Amino acid sequence: MSNTKPAKENIYEIIYEIVRTVPKGRVTTYGAVAAAIGVKSGARMVGYAMNSCAGLKPAVPAHRVVNRNGMLTGKHHFSPPEKMEQLLKKEGVKVKDDIVVDFEQLFWDPVKELL
Repeated sequence: MSNTKPAKENIYEIIYEIVRTVPKGRVTTYGAVAAAIGVKSGARMVGYAMNSCAGLKPAVPAHRVVNRNGMLTGKHHFSPPEKMEQLLKKEGVKVKDDIVVDFEQLFWDPVKELL
């Protein structure tokens, strides 16, 4: 068994596959995705992955990934920043003051749903 870590690209691809499974109209968190790949303290890494996914095929719905409080902290990586909220609203997710309304009800946990 090798002790080498998988390449960043491979980890990112695993993250992208998880995020691609988040249903329309639902949201998950950076930390929940990190927990699903077995890296509970890897929320920042998930954020970096979301930051790098523009233009990928199949598309990665990065707009469905928010912080642990339901806040659209990644919006500044969208062009324009309002696009993250617009995409969520198009899927029926209400957002007020950059926070997902009814976050607890809309939260989709990949650990429970996929594992």
